[in-house]
Amino acid sequence: MLENIENMPVYRKAMEILKITHQITQLVNDQDDKMLQSTAEFMREDALQIPAKIAGAEGGDLYDLRMENAAIIRKCARNIYVSCNTFLATDFKEVEYLTLLRKEIDEFRLLFAQWVQSFDQLNYVIDRWGLFNPPGVKYDDKDPDDDLPFENPLK
Repeated sequence: MLENIENMPVYRKAMEILKITHQITQLVNDQDDKMLQSTAEFMREDALQIPAKIAGAEGGDLYDLRMENAAIIRKCARNIYVSCNTFLATDFKEVEYLTLLRKEIDEFRLLFAQWVQSFDQLNYVIDRWGLFNPPGVKYDDKDPDDDLPFENPLK
């Protein structure tokens, strides 16, 4: 299963984003600018979450779990993209890394949107918090599994 995930275009692009943010972190660690070091570290932490959450979404398979992971991925990618502004507002010399990183995130966004469209909306458990239900399913809907006749083996 891990091999299948690693071959997914969205996962491969996430790994490219991780490599670039790691390189930026290395470049910043050679400087004395604590704000840039902190920003770079936050970017790296967000970049680390993206492939992990893709794997989690693929492993979880349920629509609500996949959408929850997708929301976290989106947040992390947007954080990285916006964090580039901090570097652009300083004397960070290697701006080509920021341009490349934003290009990779733009490409990732398209792959991500296609990936999310592939989620099976019929394979779900009702999200009683109401955030990650498939279209048309509400948090207070009756769960169709409640009508399944079965004996509780623990009684």
